[in-house]
Amino acid sequence: MVEHLVVAIDGPAGSGKSTVARRVADALGCTLLDTGAIYRSLALVARERDVSWGDAPALAALAAALQIRFARDGETNRVLVDGRDRTAEIRTPEISLGASRVSAQPEVRQALLGLQRSVSLHGPLVAEGRDMGTVVFPDARVKVFLVASAEVRARRRHVELAAAGREVSLEQVLDEQNARDAADAGRAVAPLRAAQDARTIDTSTMTIDQVVDEVLRMVEQERGSGGG
Repeated sequence: MVEHLVVAIDGPAGSGKSTVARRVADALGCTLLDTGAIYRSLALVARERDVSWGDAPALAALAAALQIRFARDGETNRVLVDGRDRTAEIRTPEISLGASRVSAQPEVRQALLGLQRSVSLHGPLVAEGRDMGTVVFPDARVKVFLVASAEVRARRRHVELAAAGREVSLEQVLDEQNARDAADAGRAVAPLRAAQDARTIDTSTMTIDQVVDEVLRMVEQERGSGGG
């Protein structure tokens, strides 16, 4: 059950949800929960320990023992896995696809559900992922689903990778993005979709500032209606 204000921001890769969630959390002074980073971290640890991304029981065991902490470093939400900073390592295209595969396992999602929900017990929270509004925080009072065209999302991701010094063609980025979109939308458990009571925002032609302002207006409206 949601004990404090939770802003649930969902959407596919490249829709802008990570940047928007970080900016909204900063504006509100909230904790930022990056659930995608949790699944990426699990995929990375599984690969390092030779656990198949399709081995649900073994992945669930890893998930139950996973120690993850988030630490803000300026505009970066650093991800510490078992005390080690893995922020850059979990953002590779390979680990992105791995995250999609491990997150499709019902046992894994169940193992991590309590960890994600427990964060909301300690104060206001901005939760970013793919099923925040539908599964993890179905009672969240502010739900946002960000979308953008496939081409726009791929270009954004291509720029990010280039800035990180990774030479990947735009075509490869688009192909990998399409593969992940299909996997996320087609999985049997918690498929990527907007909650019925979520506000869908198309960010294709919007600036980050415009999207952040829109989400903050939703929060203010909720608070004005007595939602806290």
